[in-house]
Amino acid sequence: MKTKPPALIICTPGFAKDEADTNCLPMQQNLLRSIQHNYPGLNIIVLAFQYPYLKKTYQWFGITVMSFNGRNKGGIKKLLLRRELDTVLTKLNSSNKIIGILSFWYGECAWAGKKFADRNQLKHFCWLLGQDAKKENNYPKKLRAGAAELIALSEFIQSAFEKNHGLRPAHLIPPGIDKKEFNSTAPEKDIDIIAAGSLIPLKQYDLFITAIAAIKKQFSNIKAVLAGDGPEREKLKALIEDNGLQQNITLTGELPHATVLQWMQRAKIFLHPSSYEGFGVVMIEALYAGCEVISFCKPMWRDIKHWYIVQNAAAMQHRH
Repeated sequence: MKTKPPALIICTPGFAKDEADTNCLPMQQNLLRSIQHNYPGLNIIVLAFQYPYLKKTYQWFGITVMSFNGRNKGGIKKLLLRRELDTVLTKLNSSNKIIGILSFWYGECAWAGKKFADRNQLKHFCWLLGQDAKKENNYPKKLRAGAAELIALSEFIQSAFEKNHGLRPAHLIPPGIDKKEFNSTAPEKDIDIIAAGSLIPLKQYDLFITAIAAIKKQFSNIKAVLAGDGPEREKLKALIEDNGLQQNITLTGELPHATVLQWMQRAKIFLHPSSYEGFGVVMIEALYAGCEVISFCKPMWRDIKHWYIVQNAAAMQHRH
């Protein structure tokens, strides 16, 4: 009888649509490349539930990705997607020796992954990555995964989940970076302050702009960069103009991940005004790039060198 190849199934809301798509969950991309490098005989199969917005099976650096084009639709569309995923998982289980299922976020991916794993006596783990630790998340109440199945991205997430759902995740795995993505030769530090991420309300980049406006009163030539794109772009652009900061703040738009890292290596300070953060890998990248990091959120209880936690916007401005 032919031996089935060992396989690790990854359940994720989204994944890179091709090898050039470096901005879709870069931390997860690095993780899968690391697993592939360390376990070359392992068949890694990614099930991307919602994104890319097309249904296909493709190869990403030798890893099989199956996208289902769910587009975050509810109702009957969600039920049909669950049924389709169950059918696909059944086929994969018949042709592979599944060593485990890893779900990103405690949501729909964990639902599909755990339900299938329980029925087929397979190992399942769910990686809590951020807002899924909040009280508003109803999946923990419905799914009731045990503590041994849960992995927290940070000590903050571990404690927040315990507080909100009465169960402490048994495992803790903070984010990592790929040092090879950075330029080996450090460039000149010619940017004073940088921020990077999706331009969404949660990230509070209006506070970044008001901080630059306040600092400009003392340092008129301050040079700042806001890297990223999103629904808040036009609002933030208008705020930059209202404060007369067109010559001080560069709004880059969406950039390849490697380009963002190059900008970071040129910066002295990385400012992250997000109101909620599990453990943004962008902060680890900024530290490795040689930045001083300032944020509101503290992911680990011990202090991290060159990373300063402040309590409000005034303190964030003063910290500079």
